[in-house]
Amino acid sequence: MAAGGSYSIVEYFGGDDGHRCGYCKHENGNFSHGMWSHTMTVQDYQDLIDRGWRRSGKYVYKPLMNKTCCPQYTIRCHALNFHPSKTHKKTLKKVNRFLSKGEMPVEKHDEGREGEPMESVHEEGVQPPPQDPLKIDHSDVQDISPSPDTDTANSAAPTTPRDDAEKTTAVTPKPGKGADPNRPLCRKAKDLRKERRLQKEQQKQQEAVSSSVNPSPAKSSSNQPKSLEEFITESLPNDPLHRLEVRLVRSNPPSPQFKASFDASYQVYKLYQMTIHKDPPDKPTESQFKRFLCDSPLEAEMAPDGPDVGYGSFHQQYWLDGRIVAVGVLDILPFCVSSVYLYYHPDFSSLSLGTYSALREIAFTRQLQQQSPKLSFYYLGFYVHSCPKMRYKGQYRPSDLLCPESYTWVPIERCIPRLDISAYSRLNENARAGDAHALKKLGRVLVLHRRTVMPYAAYARKRKGSNDEKEVEQYASLVGQTCAERILLYRA
Repeated sequence: MAAGGSYSIVEYFGGDDGHRCGYCKHENGNFSHGMWSHTMTVQDYQDLIDRGWRRSGKYVYKPLMNKTCCPQYTIRCHALNFHPSKTHKKTLKKVNRFLSKGEMPVEKHDEGREGEPMESVHEEGVQPPPQDPLKIDHSDVQDISPSPDTDTANSAAPTTPRDDAEKTTAVTPKPGKGADPNRPLCRKAKDLRKERRLQKEQQKQQEAVSSSVNPSPAKSSSNQPKSLEEFITESLPNDPLHRLEVRLVRSNPPSPQFKASFDASYQVYKLYQMTIHKDPPDKPTESQFKRFLCDSPLEAEMAPDGPDVGYGSFHQQYWLDGRIVAVGVLDILPFCVSSVYLYYHPDFSSLSLGTYSALREIAFTRQLQQQSPKLSFYYLGFYVHSCPKMRYKGQYRPSDLLCPESYTWVPIERCIPRLDISAYSRLNENARAGDAHALKKLGRVLVLHRRTVMPYAAYARKRKGSNDEKEVEQYASLVGQTCAERILLYRA
């Protein structure tokens, strides 16, 4: 449960059937486990991606690594120690030449980030639940109380999600004339406070965005190599021919700036999918765009030790001479900036905007780290060694891959030789290293049943004869003991 009193709430789907692979195009070789997240705290999602999970809209999935045709390893870059390679420097100089002089490269640069597929299994095989079973929102979650017959000897009773001062008891109302239809509906004080807080956060974000997104590097000493930030701003005159502005807008809940630019952003996405990924015109619909790149389960959170813009889901928009030419979809989490997707206007494909935006996102991570010291990693999603077009992510170094068995981080230099031999590999060389958060106590897994939070042990006693133990055990093994004791698993 988050410090603010919110739970993450998920429905587990399992996933034993194979689907079409977006990397090698195998018709049924892609295997993964998935769950629908109605709402999720940023800390829970941080812990999940550190166990190999990743989100596509509100669908959160984890590849079945030793079975899927193209194993996908979570990759993170150490943003503070990153130094651009020769290729990265060329890309930055190419963009700066275009901005300052209008020089557009003739060749079409086929860069790796263009190979990132919009996960076809999640587009076609997974749809949102037909209806939100609980109409879940924060007010409903706050009304959840632990089951009275929780076995405290064998299961840890969850803490109540709100302060004692805010607890209410169920009281039968006295008969009367009912609510006055001429007066506005009563709203909970907690909801009003949250709405005011979000309004203040959005105002604060807009004040902080320009300083956070646009790098303003300090000069490095003469005997030190140039920093990434210096390469980004190098050779740009005070009055360039083209002006590039990078804006960060919160996508969930949508800020006024996000809403105002929604249609322009969608049109760029549609052109990108049709031109770069060869989608038919009827595939990149507005509803698909909303579902996968705008909807997010992540709650907007602010923390005293967090960045000024807060945590949650954002779109980082690249405005060239007053119009959107590229958008990076990002999650800002307690320890990282996590890249979700990138799309750009095909007219500018020769500028290598995939590489350029990744470098800007690394610089953005470094800016946020100055405000929040623990936020120091840039997650690039999945590294797929068996797919040559996806190996470009390994060029952002120093970087680590996540071991699929011990869930520990291993420097990519030590992983490559193993992956050259086999597409799937236990990356941690220490055979005795295990999963520190492996499932040990199934009874302590938190479930949500009839709007009541209870440990699975209490739920199982209530539902004598239920046959879902194997499913719950599989779910809890995949998310780990720590997350299983925090996240609410919905039980119908």
